Amino acid sequence: MADKEISLSAKLINGAVAGVVGVSCVFPIDLVKTRLQNQESKDGQKMYKNMRDCFVKTFRKEGFRGMYKGSGVNLVLITPEKAIKLTANDTFRFYLRTKDGHLPLYREMAAGGGAGLCQMIVTSPMEMLKITLQDAGRISTTGQGPQLSSAGSLSAAPSRAFSAVAMAATPQRMSALRIAYDLFRTKGLGGVYRGAGATLLRDIPFSMIYFPLFAHLNHLGRPEGAQTSPFYWSFGSGCLAGCISSVMVNPMDVVKTRIQVLKRAQGEQTYNGVVDCAKKILETEGPQAFMKGAWCRVLVIAPLFGIAQMVYYFGVGEYILGIERQYY
Repeated sequence: MADKEISLSAKLINGAVAGVVGVSCVFPIDLVKTRLQNQESKDGQKMYKNMRDCFVKTFRKEGFRGMYKGSGVNLVLITPEKAIKLTANDTFRFYLRTKDGHLPLYREMAAGGGAGLCQMIVTSPMEMLKITLQDAGRISTTGQGPQLSSAGSLSAAPSRAFSAVAMAATPQRMSALRIAYDLFRTKGLGGVYRGAGATLLRDIPFSMIYFPLFAHLNHLGRPEGAQTSPFYWSFGSGCLAGCISSVMVNPMDVVKTRIQVLKRAQGEQTYNGVVDCAKKILETEGPQAFMKGAWCRVLVIAPLFGIAQMVYYFGVGEYILGIERQYY
């Protein structure tokens, strides 16, 4: 194993297939998570009481298609996102091994952190567009006009030109392509990568926790003499590692979600960066707000990564290319 070269083409195919399959299965729960994290308490009242209430109200108002609002951009961009993430981790693990083929824990964490860093090029714009489309139904239900975030740096709201074109449109007419086009036209790459700093602060720690944890859990189920564990063990390992990792970084996921929303209901807080957002959440909603949507996030991330790892370990890419399966 130590002297074999890693096949990037096979890993990219595996990651792409794993991402599409995983996201297709869990997207409705991800939509519920986004709406729960974005809602703010007004006069002690909340639009959604809990995860079940949010799911039922969304399905009744918007139907089955509404549960997959924003899934188009996610399915398109999850292909390179998961391909980059899973491939980068395997690649870093391959090149960070010691001369005798071992991979110490700190190098495993470095490999995971590197994967989290690499995926940001796709994750940040994908999440911003997905969140905006997912939250559109919640905003329309309030019956109030939109309110843009305060102007500022990378996490600032778009300019008035973008407001006039995209924000005035009804949620039903919003599209990821139109939002991305107007953001780029009015704000440049800074608009498209809105909230990139918060995304990094979530994804790098997540990957540093998830990948080493998954590797060790998956190794426990490997039969003697086999190269890897059975697919069902990889699924369970991915679910458990994803569950633990997602809970640990949920506070930063709440901050990132709040920053990346382009359109807010009238009277809701606006944010000007990571520190400002975290401070306002703590002051107005208390520390418990940082765990909003945690259970939804667990229900999204756990099966998403379980399915992704299971599909990834099936070795679709190696099968297509006609080469031996590779595990690192």
